[in-house]
Amino acid sequence: MEPLEVPPDGRAEVHIAAASPEVARRVAEVLRRCFAATEQRSYPASAEGGTRLELTVDTSRAAEPARSWLESSGS
Repeated sequence: MEPLEVPPDGRAEVHIAAASPEVARRVAEVLRRCFAATEQRSYPASAEGGTRLELTVDTSRAAEPARSWLESSGS
């Protein structure tokens, strides 16, 4: 397994594994409503099936409700 590249400050790499592409897309859509995000990338999860979806979210450009949660949870 290759080491993960750390994204720039304020960004997070999100990896979603789901039984179907539709379920993975629904989760990604919720994240996009809260954060600015890159276009998703989709891959087969395994030989047995499923979907792996990856995207990068920008927490510095958060929308509600994520903005209020991030502000209240700050150190």
